[in-house]
Order: sequence, then structure tokens, then C-alpha cells
Amino acid sequence: MNILAIGAHPDDIEIGCGGTLIKYAERGHNVFMLILTKGEKGGNGEERYREQIESSRIIGARDVFWGGFYDTEIYDKGNQIIQRVEYYLKQIRPDFIFVNYYDDTHQDHRVLNESVLSATRYIKNVLFYEVPTTNNFKPQVFVDISDTIERKIRALEAHRSQIKKTGIKGLSIKEVALSSANFRGIQARVKFAEGFVPLRLFINV
Repeated sequence: MNILAIGAHPDDIEIGCGGTLIKYAERGHNVFMLILTKGEKGGNGEERYREQIESSRIIGARDVFWGGFYDTEIYDKGNQIIQRVEYYLKQIRPDFIFVNYYDDTHQDHRVLNESVLSATRYIKNVLFYEVPTTNNFKPQVFVDISDTIERKIRALEAHRSQIKKTGIKGLSIKEVALSSANFRGIQARVKFAEGFVPLRLFINV
């Protein structure tokens, strides 16, 4: 299958669905990543670009695509984002789409979600993931990442410039990821899990 994960900034995808993407890649599926911005407001854009490329290799992604938009300045770029996403949908023809949840305190995440909803209106499987700024997230779909949690953490650690930028003193992104995976794991009755809210999910019987 072809899997496309979409994020607004470098490291969004890793925190939201990195463990799941690793499982897909390990099983021979084609994983692609589309990131709208280089996260310039959170650090040096070129440095964050390099970190993302390193992280994608740990995940096992076949390719990383960039939206070419500027961090925190996509609030009025909805139509352009839709067109950009649609372009990559035609190139990749994904079987699954992963994108951030719509209820979020970061404006880029909200705009991206709304744009992807329009762009993926004919895609069968669309799942929303959570990030630390997500609100009111109640997953109904879980993926056991107990066997990929270590690689997920390594992928996050590749974003060296962002490890301590959680907005909470003394708390690293590694700790956030482990806590979230453990909590979702408890809900799913496994040790570590990632949770998703489905827009559409087809179960083939």
C-alpha cells in the first residue's frame, strides 16, 4: 500500500503517527511524508529540514515532500494547500492518509486539517492523529507500537533543535511521546499505542 502522512511542521508526523508509519515501512508498504513548512518560527529552517530528512530515514519513508509554505503564515492559504495536497495525491495515490486532528490550539494545524478534508474527499481511509497542542481528542482506532516505540523515539530525537521545546520546563519531547504512547496503550490494553480518530476507515472483510 501507499501511505501518506501530512504535517504542518517537521516532527508533527513523528509525534502523531511515527510508530505506525514504522510498522507500515517494516512490512514493505510505501511511506511518504508531506510537510507544509520548515518550521521556521521554531528554529532555523534549513536545520529543521536536515533534521526531518534524518528522521524520515529512521522511519523508513520512501520520500519526503515539502509544501513550500511559511510557518504560522498559512491561515489564508487554504486553496493553495488543497491544490498542493491534491497534486501529491495524484502522484502517490495513497491508500491511507494520516493528518493532524482539527481541534488544535495551533493555527497551522487547524488550517491544514480543513484543507486536507477537502483534498482527500475521495480517499477511502483518512485518520487524524494527535500532537501536544491537540484538544478534545478521543481516539476510536489504536495501533500497537510496543515494538516500534524505540525507533519512534529515535526519529523524534533526530529533531535535535526541538527536543526541549515543549513549552513545559524540564519536559522533553521524548518524555511527552512516551507518556502519550503509554496512556493510549492503557486505553488499548497494550503497553504502547498510537490513537487515531477516523474520518473514514474501511475494513475489508
